[in-house]
Amino acid sequence: MSPSCPISTRRVDSNMVRIISFQVAIFTVILLFTQESIFALVLLFDFFMRTIRRPNLSPFYLVATFILSGWGIAPKLCDESPKRFAMYLGLVTSLFLVVFYAAGFSTFATVIGIILLICALLETLFDFCIGCKIYYGLQILNSLKK
Repeated sequence: MSPSCPISTRRVDSNMVRIISFQVAIFTVILLFTQESIFALVLLFDFFMRTIRRPNLSPFYLVATFILSGWGIAPKLCDESPKRFAMYLGLVTSLFLVVFYAAGFSTFATVIGIILLICALLETLFDFCIGCKIYYGLQILNSLKK
């Protein structure tokens, strides 16, 4: 099965996704070193704004837009649905970060933060999206059920 989306015809710029992932990685590293929950809140806010399709309120999206327009990088389009699924996973992950830090479970939050960091770095450095792979796996399982 080729990685294509049977549900949506929307496309996103994978360059934008990679720049946003880089920012997620930076904030996650800062969070892991400082253990300050404000960085988890920033991650949660950003994922939430992008998830509800309000990217103009997302600081990471605004920075990525500035970088892409300033450097004149041509868009590299890919299917939206797998990236969107990955974004929902990022939203849930950042929600867990906020909850664990608020509850005083910094060890659990650190583990979740490391997982988020690994996923963000894989996307940033290698254009390898763990959430997209999970999405495609679920699509395959769904097609086998039919």
